[in-house]
Amino acid sequence: MKPITKAWLDSALDDINAIALLVEEPHLTNVVSFHAQQAVEKSLKALIEEFEIGIIKTHNLNRLYELVKPQYDPIQDLDMLDQLDAIYIESRYPNEMGLLPHGKPSLTEAEQFYNFAKITYHQIKIKLETDEEA
Repeated sequence: MKPITKAWLDSALDDINAIALLVEEPHLTNVVSFHAQQAVEKSLKALIEEFEIGIIKTHNLNRLYELVKPQYDPIQDLDMLDQLDAIYIESRYPNEMGLLPHGKPSLTEAEQFYNFAKITYHQIKIKLETDEEA
């Protein structure tokens, strides 16, 4: 595994670990959701680096996923990508960070985002480690 790939995965894991500390706090669902989006984005960017797909300057999860899909297709729930894409904002104003179009995510939504981010991260990490051993 390339050092840059590992750096992306390490950064994604930082987001997942942050979520683990925050996920049970009902008033922090927007922060949990934002970190979930970031974890998925960074996991996909790890694949982009490892497979030398190019330098991609986007935060759009659907676009990133379409780029890695020919090499590895880990995501089954494309609706979740759409929801997480709705959370990301270019600027990080406190009153907008991690909000869905309908407002602050519910605790259930935040937990779903967390689980999706964990699964995506672990599937990609296993794929990259398996390829490295081959």
